Amino acid sequence: MHPQLRKRFNRRSFLAGTGAVAAGISLLPKFSFAAEEKKLNFYNWDTYIGETTLDDFDKATGIEVTMDLFADNDELFAKLKEGNPGYDVIVPTNDFAERMIQAGMLEPLDRSLLPNFKNLDPNFQEATFDPGRKYTMPYMWGTIGIGYRKSKVSATPDSWKVVFDSDQYAGRIALLSEATTMMGLALKYLGYSYNSTDPAELGAAEALLIKQKKNIKTFAEDNGQDLLLAEEVDVCIEWNGDMLQVMAEDDDLDYVVPKEGGYLWQDTLAIPTGAPHPMNAHAFINFIMDPEVAAAIAEFIQYGTPNASARALCSPEYRDNPAIFPPADIIAKSEGALYLGEERVRLINDAWTRILAA
Repeated sequence: MHPQLRKRFNRRSFLAGTGAVAAGISLLPKFSFAAEEKKLNFYNWDTYIGETTLDDFDKATGIEVTMDLFADNDELFAKLKEGNPGYDVIVPTNDFAERMIQAGMLEPLDRSLLPNFKNLDPNFQEATFDPGRKYTMPYMWGTIGIGYRKSKVSATPDSWKVVFDSDQYAGRIALLSEATTMMGLALKYLGYSYNSTDPAELGAAEALLIKQKKNIKTFAEDNGQDLLLAEEVDVCIEWNGDMLQVMAEDDDLDYVVPKEGGYLWQDTLAIPTGAPHPMNAHAFINFIMDPEVAAAIAEFIQYGTPNASARALCSPEYRDNPAIFPPADIIAKSEGALYLGEERVRLINDAWTRILAA
């Protein structure tokens, strides 16, 4: 395991090892790395890469990867909005990727250096937030729902009411610390669009979260699943893959996307403006789109891969898991996040400041 990765107790890499390395070598684009030092600076979410991916890439190319971690998209955006401090590859979610494109914060990709693009599911070869896939490549996709300890709940918590509008689990609830996500899900529970721009509807979501705050133990920075695993909370809002990782360690844990529908997200790989090693960055993105490499990552971190060739290599337990690939009716009720301008961002952030201060 790469030394900078936090190790999960009982996780294993299904396809890691020499096969992934060999595949990566054979499918790397044919260009010289001589013009750049053999380094790459990667800014990623926690526990969001394969067990040996970074070491495999180093072995395949001689490029050493340094990985820093961020807790949420707000932190990622804030880190880069005043200028790139030296990152080569970042992992923004769809609406934040769109926001960064409009702000000139991402470099256009050179598709000739990304031959593994052909492995992507056709549904992911285009994106409304990045027409023509000029700036981003899809990395993973999935949902946000409710993680819970089965022995501590009276029934499956299949409504957002449990976390947003109830004292049933007072003091035993963890929400996420990401403003846009929490406001969006509160809007969803109230029957509005996740992407509402209506000030009255946004105000109702803010009021709901302020009212519920007395029942919330913490706004977790992308570690609600660990609080659940440690029995510090009984229910949490979390990313489906994070929940699947801890569910593999404790069979008293489970995950559900509420009946109101939720948030469909897509994380992307992008090169921030001013990246010091853009050629190495293309090589790294292409390596991750290799089928065996992508399959190893997907099986290890338990998120939905957009790579059709990789999914075909994965186990039936992964391919057929509804927590990874939800039922069609849940997908139909769910929404993806849109970037709707800086005024909405300001409204969300101002509301979040008041929520945290309440």
